[in-house]
Amino acid sequence: MFVTAAYAQSTTTEGAETHDAAAGEVHTETGVAQEGGHGSGVFPPFDSSTFASQLLWLAITFGLFYLLMSKVVMPRIGGILETRNDTIARDLDDASRSKAEADAAIAAYEQELAAAKAKGNAIASEAREAAKTKAAADRTAVEASLNNKISAAEARIADIKTKALADVGAIAEETAAAVVEQLIGGKASKAEIASAVKATAK
Repeated sequence: MFVTAAYAQSTTTEGAETHDAAAGEVHTETGVAQEGGHGSGVFPPFDSSTFASQLLWLAITFGLFYLLMSKVVMPRIGGILETRNDTIARDLDDASRSKAEADAAIAAYEQELAAAKAKGNAIASEAREAAKTKAAADRTAVEASLNNKISAAEARIADIKTKALADVGAIAEETAAAVVEQLIGGKASKAEIASAVKATAK
């Protein structure tokens, strides 16, 4: 335990003022106080007489601190940094793999989309060609049916016309016979009336 010079001086003064019976005890106490203070007012860390012990304790403390840092603290810090680097590298690898998978998925999607578009265009083209073919076939069938109907109608019309003309000839002959009978009062033969009607028709 260190004793300051001021404390030692105050103790000496108190010892001088006491009576003679206690003089020996006062001198003894002041002597102890002076020995504890080494008789100087220098701050202990700056006392040159304690440099050796201070350097020794500094070396011991530094050695212990170095051992603590090299054996305990630095390995833990190194392990933490290594773990963090491994985590970062793993995360980067996962991100790269995810990006590659995403790029592959996008490429596959674009390829499938292009194939679907091509297939859709092919189906549309086939549907258009089938529709055109069916329309042409239907048109041909309708035209053939119309032509058949027209031919049948023309045949019926020709037949009706022929019958009508035949009936017109008979009506003309009957009318001519009646007119001749009314005009001349006599009857003409059918051959004469027919020849006369045919000559008129020409």
